[in-house]
Amino acid sequence: MKLDEKKFTKDFVSEVKATYAIDVKDSSPLEQLMALGNLIKRYDSSNWKNTSKKYRQKDDKQVYYFSIEFLPGRLLKSNLLNLGILDTVRAGLSELGLDFEKICRSEPDPGLGNGGLGRLAACYMDSMASLGMAGNGNGIRYRYGLFKQVFMNGYQVELPDDWLRNGNVWEIRRENRACVVRFGGHVWLQPQADGHLRPVYDHTDDVLAVPYDVGIVGYHNGVTNTMRLWSAELPPSADQTFYSQAQRDRIDQITEVLYPDDSNAAGRSLRLRQEYFFSSAGVQSIVRHYLLDHSTLKEFPRKVAIHINDTHPTLVIPELMRILLDECDCPWEKAWQITTATMSYTNHTIMQEALETWPIDMFKGLLPRIYQIVQEIDRRYRQEKLPIFGENTVDKTAPLGNGQVRMAYLAVIGSHSVNGVAPLHTELLKKDVLMDLYRIYPERFNNKTNGIADRRWLQLANDPLSKLIDSKIGKDWRSNPKQIQTLSAFENDDKFLQDLEKVKIENKKNLSKYVKDELGITIGTDAIYDVQIKRLHAYKRQLLHVFEIIREYLDIKDHPQKKVIPRVHIFGAKAAPSYHYAKSVIKLINALADLVNSDKDIGNKIKVVFIPNYGVSLGELIIPAADISEQISTASKEASGTSNMKLMTNGALSLATMDGANIDIVRAAGKENEYTFGLTADDVYGYYRRGDYHSSDFANKNPELQRILNTLIDGTIPGISTEGHEIYDSLIRYNDEYFVLADYAEYVQKQKQISQDFTNRKQWEQRSLANIAASGTFSADYAVARYGEDIWQVPYDRILK
Repeated sequence: MKLDEKKFTKDFVSEVKATYAIDVKDSSPLEQLMALGNLIKRYDSSNWKNTSKKYRQKDDKQVYYFSIEFLPGRLLKSNLLNLGILDTVRAGLSELGLDFEKICRSEPDPGLGNGGLGRLAACYMDSMASLGMAGNGNGIRYRYGLFKQVFMNGYQVELPDDWLRNGNVWEIRRENRACVVRFGGHVWLQPQADGHLRPVYDHTDDVLAVPYDVGIVGYHNGVTNTMRLWSAELPPSADQTFYSQAQRDRIDQITEVLYPDDSNAAGRSLRLRQEYFFSSAGVQSIVRHYLLDHSTLKEFPRKVAIHINDTHPTLVIPELMRILLDECDCPWEKAWQITTATMSYTNHTIMQEALETWPIDMFKGLLPRIYQIVQEIDRRYRQEKLPIFGENTVDKTAPLGNGQVRMAYLAVIGSHSVNGVAPLHTELLKKDVLMDLYRIYPERFNNKTNGIADRRWLQLANDPLSKLIDSKIGKDWRSNPKQIQTLSAFENDDKFLQDLEKVKIENKKNLSKYVKDELGITIGTDAIYDVQIKRLHAYKRQLLHVFEIIREYLDIKDHPQKKVIPRVHIFGAKAAPSYHYAKSVIKLINALADLVNSDKDIGNKIKVVFIPNYGVSLGELIIPAADISEQISTASKEASGTSNMKLMTNGALSLATMDGANIDIVRAAGKENEYTFGLTADDVYGYYRRGDYHSSDFANKNPELQRILNTLIDGTIPGISTEGHEIYDSLIRYNDEYFVLADYAEYVQKQKQISQDFTNRKQWEQRSLANIAASGTFSADYAVARYGEDIWQVPYDRILK
């Protein structure tokens, strides 16, 4: 949009006065944020309105992306960048004597996601809008986020993430689009005069689903798509009766918090309620919108694509069937053809515990009509496939089995497309996790490697680097990310490489200031910033990184005069509240940090920084400062990863196993520009097949490793008597499920190589440049374009070069 500084400052001053009845000089940063957000929404309102109008007038096919998580991060800068008015607004606020960055920091991170799954969904929403693709998000408006993480005596403590305390300036409540979602009660099928069976509901537990829409602004193209988030509220009472507080609390619970503790039956039941709530509300909304302009359902799959982002929204399949059968009088065969042609499913994991299952008794009691439909899907599936594939294969793949409703299997059976998110992951789905379903539906399986929104992770997170790139190759890369590959021409340009190093040091200064201000730890900018930021899980092997820190610490204690390259080991990670082992690893990291950071013999040679409450905004601060990107999951366990792409884009070199999208990154940037190590997926599966992995053998053959293991239990690291023994036993007594000890020696070798290589500054910057130049291929724009072309058949406007 076109906006000059004078008009903006006038509009902003008027907005503050109109909203708060005060002058700008008397307003707080939060008030300035709210006024600025309202003003930007007004600037963008015609785009949002016209986008929706255009889609409807052209009768474009639309994709609806269902995800239980969206992790958009702060939207102020993103919206300003995409509208093309970031510099204007920054200058205008400065002219008014206001601190733009302080205003930005007053915006809370929306508590709508946990990690990679939610951030991927947000990146894809950004790309859909920026491509001019008719894309809609569908999720839950959580009152509280996952949790606010604080450390007390080194332990993770979960506090409420009250991100909506002051409201969300970007959302619009649309009560006139609300719908009712039914739970529980009794349902029976009553024959009608025409022979149809009509469901009759009795004593249901009804919930009103109210949508809150957030505009997703496209990059410089006048497009604003919609992310719709549903809030659970009390339904209007027809007979004017009053609801009890218990009834109110039961409904509020549905959208109160992301991922309620599912270690007990009540928590699992609540999570199932959440999943059906947003799946049902979303599908009802889609069908209602479609029927405004279409008199029959014949065109439904040609006008609507519904995407299931991991298993959580799988209930969209029986919910669409319910609406088609019960409300639109479709015969089963037609309803099933419409449903499978509409649905597509992305699998994000090979971890069995993440392939959701629900006890049949719980499912049937909570969702009686949906269970009836799943039963019929199961019956027809068995009837059709049994003669072809045999009882054993059909039993292993049917939606109902072993007393469980198996969501991943239902998602595959009810969709026309099933994709993994990196080539290795997709192959493992075919050969292992969903092997039998791949035999039955080979044509459905395909790969779509993940991508990231480089607008946020480079243009916004690393403005100094973005401007340096502009100075060398112009700005075309901002719209066509693969054009960044032309930077390779400057690999021998000494001045450019020095400028690249200066940018990294500037970003390190920003992070070091935050660490000093918030944690009281002083870190130098001459050190290697060794970064591991991701969810805390045993398979992601933060433990391997910890062992390297212990090794470095012991080596310096043994050889205090030895010259070393300084290291700052940086962690950011949350553990699920009920994941005891992961929380023990957090305690270990914090105890080790206390030991290392306070040891005068160590000084500034090693620092350990565990930044609490990691999220999008902290990622934007940490990632541009990173030298090393730790991507050290057990080979075959990480579906793709996206932090690897974000760190690569900002010039970090990967220390990586050949797992997930690490393989693609190594191929794109060149193996000589990364540090690869460890068992391959074939090696891991070989151990599984033979059953001959013995972790104690690796410890017994390596005195250094044995010494490190002993520090967990001999008091070297104070304050971890319980956690240290637990972790030690997991590795030795319980045979090291994720092969930490098997990969230790080669991991250490690569870490030593990193310290040596870091001293050759020109070569290091050349390798950093190689990563930046190769990163464009991992833009979410290309990933979403592939989804649009291959799976959704949804057109888009922007031509990608």
